Amino acid sequence: MTDERGRLIWISAARPGRTHDDSAARHDHILAHLRAAGLGALADLGFRGLDNDVRNPVIVTGFHASRTHKLTSAAKTANRVLAVGRAPVEHGFAHLKNWRILTKLRTDPARATGLLPALLILTNLEVNR
Repeated sequence: MTDERGRLIWISAARPGRTHDDSAARHDHILAHLRAAGLGALADLGFRGLDNDVRNPVIVTGFHASRTHKLTSAAKTANRVLAVGRAPVEHGFAHLKNWRILTKLRTDPARATGLLPALLILTNLEVNR
């Protein structure tokens, strides 16, 4: 999780590499926690269908185009606005991924979870420097 400027403020527990983001969100009951706190999240198209509450969505995703379904100009504009809102978050995670230890890490996710808070602190120190 990042703040509006892209600074990392929280990292969840590590999951096995085969775990997809939306199944991890379901497992961690992210929707219920966000809804209870009155918060929302901007997400990429990988999270489409995760939040089916049309009247009170917690996770906002963009519109998806296909070969047979072209996007309207309004949908394209909405996707651009969403991309602008998501950009700081993507920058925050890009800073975290600069620590190449995460790409070479081959251990139990429970052990990796202990490394993540340390990397969060180091990343914020590096970014603020």
